[in-house]
Amino acid sequence: MSATEQAPASPITQYHRTTNPYEAQFKYSRAVKKGPFIFVSGTTSLCPKTQTILHPTSAYLQAQTIFAEIASAIEALGGNPKTDVVRVRMYVTHDEDGGDVGKALKESGFGAGEDGKEGGPAATMILGVKFVDQDMKVEIEADAVVL
Repeated sequence: MSATEQAPASPITQYHRTTNPYEAQFKYSRAVKKGPFIFVSGTTSLCPKTQTILHPTSAYLQAQTIFAEIASAIEALGGNPKTDVVRVRMYVTHDEDGGDVGKALKESGFGAGEDGKEGGPAATMILGVKFVDQDMKVEIEADAVVL
């Protein structure tokens, strides 16, 4: 770089936080946007008001709740979950719940475009994980690119 050239400015970093107590306790954000990229932290169905896990007997309902929370985080940072989500990572406690979590992903419309006809996001599902609370059946992360 010559003396007259300037390095490009660093993209602004934006943070989205919720009332989830773990965010404050461990100093992390629900989602972070850097440039066009949005990264959503592992999200569970923890109720922010009661600090209890919602739908402790249903991985499907937990996943629906989680996808709604992730969508809110992406929207708060200027993204659209239907058009901007490019990757989803799903962690599931019980093997038999994988189909229900996959069904909730499909129903979320993430990465499938406004008309729901695009291919959907890249996705990984890991089965057989253990969480800090025995009522947690699912934890999900997502990445989005806002162009």
